[in-house]
Amino acid sequence: MRVSYACAVIWWSICTALTAGATGPYSIFALRLALGIGEAGSYPSNAKVAAVWFPKGERGIAAGIFDSGSRAGSALSLPLVALLIAWLGWKLAFVAAGGLGLIWVFVWLALYHDPDKHRSLPANELATLKAAQPCSATAPPGAWRELLRRRTVWGMMLGFFCANFVFYFFATWFPSYLVSAHGFSLKELGLIGMIPGLVAIPAAWLGGWTSDRLYQKGWSLTAARKSCLVGGLLLSSVIGLSAFTTQTWLCITFLSLSFGGIAFTGANIWSLPADIAPSPDLVATLSGLQNSAANIAGIVIASFTGLMVSLTHGSFIIPLCATGIFGLLGALSYLFIVGPIAPLELSETLCVPAAHPVRS
Repeated sequence: MRVSYACAVIWWSICTALTAGATGPYSIFALRLALGIGEAGSYPSNAKVAAVWFPKGERGIAAGIFDSGSRAGSALSLPLVALLIAWLGWKLAFVAAGGLGLIWVFVWLALYHDPDKHRSLPANELATLKAAQPCSATAPPGAWRELLRRRTVWGMMLGFFCANFVFYFFATWFPSYLVSAHGFSLKELGLIGMIPGLVAIPAAWLGGWTSDRLYQKGWSLTAARKSCLVGGLLLSSVIGLSAFTTQTWLCITFLSLSFGGIAFTGANIWSLPADIAPSPDLVATLSGLQNSAANIAGIVIASFTGLMVSLTHGSFIIPLCATGIFGLLGALSYLFIVGPIAPLELSETLCVPAAHPVRS
C-alpha cells in the first residue's frame, strides 16, 4: 500500500502537470481521464491506513481527518487558482498542482510505514491494533464477487453514489453557478466561494468524532455510524433550497450547510469498509467498490447539470433540486439497505486468531 499509494499520486500529478500542454479538447479529455485513473487509488489507500492504524472507536475521526483534506483542497484552490490564473495564466495552475503532488510523494515515503513495520511502535500498541482487525486470514481469490452479492455492499455503493452526486456539484458546477446565477466576479468567487469548503473541513472532523464518541458511550456501531450517515445526508439535501433565493448570503448559507452535511457523512462513509470487511485484505477492495459507484455520480451530474442548464437557458433550479433529492435517497439507502455495521462473513474465508509478529 505504501508504494502503490505513492505510484498513484505520481501518476495523477504528472497527468495534472501535462494538462498545461494540452492542445485541444481531446488531449484535455485524455489527460483528465488518466488523472482520474490515478486518483482512484487514493481513498481506498486512506481507508486501509485508517483500518490498520486505528481501532473501531477511533476510525471515524481518522476518516474525517483524511476526508477533510479534499474539502480543504476544494476551498483553498478557489482563491489560489484564481490568483494564479489572474497573475500568470491557467497553465501554471496545472503545473503547480502537479508539482505539489510530487512533493507529497517524498514526504509520504519518508514518514509512512504499516504498524508491523514501524520500529518505534510499542509491542502492546501493535497487539491492540492487530486485535482490532476482523481476522488475519488471507481473502480467497474472487472474494470481491461474493461481496457484490451482499445487500450491505450494494447499499454502501448506492448511498455513496447519492452522496457524491451532491459533492460533485461542488466539485464541478459550483463556481459556474455562482458566476451565472449570482453574478460573482473572479475575486468574489475566490473569497466568498471558498466559504462552503471551509465549513466542510471541521464538519468532516465532527462527523467522525461524533460517531466514534457515540460508540464509545455505549451505542452499537450500527446506531453510531448510521445516525451520522443519515443525518449528514439529510442536511446535505438543503442544497435544493439555494435554487429559490436571490440573496447571496442565504444561498451561501444553504450551500455551506449542504457541503458541511456531505463532509459530516463522508467521515462515516470511509469508516464503513474497515467496519464491515471480513478480512484486512478486503478493506481496500470494499473501498474501491463503493468509490467506483460513487464516481459514476461525477459523470452523471456533470452531464445532467450541463444539459438542464442549456435546456432551461441558464437556470440551475432543476439540477439543484435533483441534487437535493439524491441527498434524501442516500439517507434512505444507508438507513434501510445497509444492514448491521459488523464484519461480513464470507463462505470461503476461514478466520483465525490474529498472530502478533515479534519484531527483532
